[in-house]
Amino acid sequence: MVRFAHIADVHLGGWRQPEMQDLNFKSFQKAIQTCIEKKVEFVLIAGDLFDTAYPPIEILKETFAEFRKLHDARIPCFIIAGSHDYSVSGKTFLDVLEKAGFCKNVFDAEEKNESIYLTPTLHQGIAIYGYPGRKSGLEIPDIRRCKLNDAPGMFKIYMLHTTIDKAKGVLPIDSLETDNLPHADYYALGHLHIDFKYENFVYPGPVFPNNFSELETLKQGSFYIVDTEATQPMEKIDIKLKKIETINVIVKNALVATERIIQELDKRDLNDKVVLLRLEGLLEDQKVSDIKFQKIEEFIKSKGAYFFLKNTHDLKVKEADMDIEIKETDDVEEESIKQYSEDNPSKFNDNVESLINALAVEKQEGETTEVFNTRLIEESQKILGF
Repeated sequence: MVRFAHIADVHLGGWRQPEMQDLNFKSFQKAIQTCIEKKVEFVLIAGDLFDTAYPPIEILKETFAEFRKLHDARIPCFIIAGSHDYSVSGKTFLDVLEKAGFCKNVFDAEEKNESIYLTPTLHQGIAIYGYPGRKSGLEIPDIRRCKLNDAPGMFKIYMLHTTIDKAKGVLPIDSLETDNLPHADYYALGHLHIDFKYENFVYPGPVFPNNFSELETLKQGSFYIVDTEATQPMEKIDIKLKKIETINVIVKNALVATERIIQELDKRDLNDKVVLLRLEGLLEDQKVSDIKFQKIEEFIKSKGAYFFLKNTHDLKVKEADMDIEIKETDDVEEESIKQYSEDNPSKFNDNVESLINALAVEKQEGETTEVFNTRLIEESQKILGF
């Protein structure tokens, strides 16, 4: 009856490092290429095409080029805003894509008698409904009030960028009760970066992992092609452009850790891989900065690695002395974070280093102060899970 692609959580522009940002975009490029090669009838993007409502101009130019490929292949694209590319004003760069004729935002709502009635976008016997995501799950109370205007005899698709109860696990967050949602033949979901299926509720996973932890767990991006006439209607498409090499090292003595890490890395084939180094342990009389990360990175590059990322959050210092002489600027930041975390134990501490990095970004050429401030706020909210 129908064959379509379900994509979500692309987050173009989400990585700060140019190499990882490029890998993210090439993963999206691969998804579009696959949709064209497999001749899907249409493409759904269930939110967070961009990582911000105001993406940089270079990201926009490259994205437009990919949508033009879909347009030239006569493959329609239907889209909703996610919590990252949503704007309180209601205006986003998704509107520019739509005005260019490259996609159709299917969100069409009318509030009446305390309910929200969604009117579908109709396409060749398919009725596509959608409701956008918002910051901090604020869309959930509204979605609970949504009703679908009838489309008799049509295959109904309901696009949502939100959290459903069956997928949230132990997360202490609000979620939609799947049993109470209006009936649809397929629920195209986004927002949770997981490959998850419950009956006809589907999260396809991100097109590319969005942070260190996701690279560890997911290894790659993915999306789904749905063919309602096939024996197995849902085909998962993996997007794996680079292999991920993960090394976990328990460190007790920072002074000898550098050579130990290099010895472990030397046993592995790192060529053209993304290398993830996670360190954990308790340092008695040293600092994290005693580990020579520049030397480690140079060694990794000498083995032909594509990129190197490290995570030292679980590497603790037994006693942090803020009165010690600190000669390097990097040490000031490292020691300050460690001291704060020990004096103020909280789950928030997991995000301190990421927040500092996010707030250290520079204003881009031609970017207005308002756009720059919004970008900083949205990046901080992303880290904090708002």
